[in-house]
Amino acid sequence: MIKDIDIVLTPEESAVEQLLVKASAKKAGVKQSSVTAVKYLRKSIDARRMDIKINAKVRVYVNEKPESLCPHVEFHDVSAAPSAIVVGAGPAGLFASLTLIERGLRPILIERGKDVHERKRDTALLSTRGLLDPESNYAFGEGGAGAYSDGKLYTRSVKRGNVRKVLELLVQHGADESILYETHPHVGTDKLPIVIENIRNTIIASGGEVHFKSRVIDLIVENGETKGVVLADGREFKGPVILATGHSAKDVYQFLDRHGFVLEAKDTAVGVRLEHPQMVIDQLQYHNPKGRGLYLPPASYSFVTQVENRGVYSFCMCPGGSVIPAATEMGRQAVNGMSSSSRGGKKANSGMVVQIRQEDIKYKDKLGMLRWVEEMEEMAYFEGFKAPAQRMADFVNDKVSSTFPDTTYKPGLVSMRMDDALPKIVADSLREGFKAFDRMSRGGFLTNEALMLASETRTSSPVRIVRDEMMKQGPGLYPAGEGAGYAGGIVSAAVDGTEAAIRLSGEVYGK
Repeated sequence: MIKDIDIVLTPEESAVEQLLVKASAKKAGVKQSSVTAVKYLRKSIDARRMDIKINAKVRVYVNEKPESLCPHVEFHDVSAAPSAIVVGAGPAGLFASLTLIERGLRPILIERGKDVHERKRDTALLSTRGLLDPESNYAFGEGGAGAYSDGKLYTRSVKRGNVRKVLELLVQHGADESILYETHPHVGTDKLPIVIENIRNTIIASGGEVHFKSRVIDLIVENGETKGVVLADGREFKGPVILATGHSAKDVYQFLDRHGFVLEAKDTAVGVRLEHPQMVIDQLQYHNPKGRGLYLPPASYSFVTQVENRGVYSFCMCPGGSVIPAATEMGRQAVNGMSSSSRGGKKANSGMVVQIRQEDIKYKDKLGMLRWVEEMEEMAYFEGFKAPAQRMADFVNDKVSSTFPDTTYKPGLVSMRMDDALPKIVADSLREGFKAFDRMSRGGFLTNEALMLASETRTSSPVRIVRDEMMKQGPGLYPAGEGAGYAGGIVSAAVDGTEAAIRLSGEVYGK
């Protein structure tokens, strides 16, 4: 017998298997000795009060052998099938490639950066010595910008494609099964590279190709139809193209514009990384001066407010994580956050960003928002990618920080007023936003124990490739993911890449 039940657990019951089995057996009305397994179907934390509970739906197996909650997808040999080119090995490109294989097509995956293991050495050099490889860093390389991140998988894009299948394919390739039931699932920067490598191996084993250190510099366009791509080393690959290059590949917009594809400036959000002691966040979110205790995970937060009708909000919150240099070119500074699967670090960080609209900036052309963001990154640049920094309360009170708390940001810090490192509209909005967030948390969030680092600029693409107009221009090109301006995060990019592959297979090959 198998029974699915809704149950409310204590943190200890949810974390200790024997106690979970006991509580589930009691709720299901069966003998504990007859329960062969209990599996979560859904799990969330209710931390609204000090008496914290875990709301869950579980599957109780009574004298039954438990089955996997994740169906296995068979990827067949497509080595003799028609080909399609996928540019970019981030989530959109990887899942586009898997989908092409499922639909009987052979993906040729082209990535400007290095494989996920070689790339790790380059990110280490950037973090520890400030040495940037413009083709291999935290944005470029196998896995894309999400490979060395928290690996957050939460998305609101559930109506745009099969989110569940994306999660199941991640589990099939090595992610923990918990991502199928956690309310805010994550993989972690220590585990995600393994999953990415396994996906690559599936593509190759199925007859696809994967090319690293291969930067696409142009499209082959004939009579309005995209016929292939040109690489920096002169090689050409022929076939319909899924363009899944990510929002940091700014050179792509240049050659698209040259060929007359329709681009438009897009609103974005920019700001800083804010780093707190994890204990402070645990105390605030779990309403307990002792923090999270033995059985609760490191706490996260999500804040949003309006400052003069402008959104100010937290973004990409990383409990127990680190702040990293996310720059892709010399002379421009960007920061981001990451954390391991355990989220066991002593610091918590989050992007704190401000909505920027077209009317806020002086540039009015289609690449104007991109240029404005680049200028903001130039304001924050110091040699070796040292980050402009200021204590949070000092910023609000307009005081220069003479000392800093411990930080996870390895390249180093430069004491600087955030008002001098950020555009005025961003600094003013953040100041008021921080006051609002402190009120929401009933005090304690706005503290000099927290450190601001500039600048957080890679929240989303400042350019959109207008896909509706592209369809009128001719077949053969399918922009997907964050770089196309239609996704924001690992799962939404994967879903968008999947949908692009479905469109290509149907429109070009009738599959």
